[in-house]
Amino acid sequence: MPKTTSVPVPTTVSLHPEGVSHDEFRAALSRLAAGVCLVTAHEPPLAEDGPRGEDVGMTATAFLSVSLDPPLVLVSLREGSRMDDLLAEQPLWAVSLLADHQVQIASRFSMKGRISDRLLFADLPYERGEVSGAPLPAGALATLECRTEQRVPAGDHTLVIGRVLASSLPAPDAAPLAYFRGRYRRLAP
Repeated sequence: MPKTTSVPVPTTVSLHPEGVSHDEFRAALSRLAAGVCLVTAHEPPLAEDGPRGEDVGMTATAFLSVSLDPPLVLVSLREGSRMDDLLAEQPLWAVSLLADHQVQIASRFSMKGRISDRLLFADLPYERGEVSGAPLPAGALATLECRTEQRVPAGDHTLVIGRVLASSLPAPDAAPLAYFRGRYRRLAP
């Protein structure tokens, strides 16, 4: 029988009841390479005659395909975040799969304590999705316009499952942007 050794856990680390700390969990999952996408939605105006609604965006790495028939995708949003709150009210949204040359977009929309979304979109070339009305940044590998089918509370996040209503391939031959060990990475060809 192989000998096992235990690693001492500092007393300042908070453990979940199951025994894994936040830091241990983050360290383990940082070894899983993930694609990087920009989730966007258009916040409708408060009143029909009021000022135009605002565009909202956030960088996400927890995004995946759920089903081919019907075409469903899933994105994980931090509970209570601006995007989570908006998608609780606005059923239409979009996902742009970012290319490796779009690191600045990923960084811009993942900043903590960031400036308003309106300013983040100010100099970003994009077109508005025909179905969702959400901004779709130019040069993305692919874009998907979605309608929320289901919202599932999951710990400190909300899993939003969306039906894909439209897709396009603006830059299908570009290399993807990946996230690995806490950094954005360009994948070698």
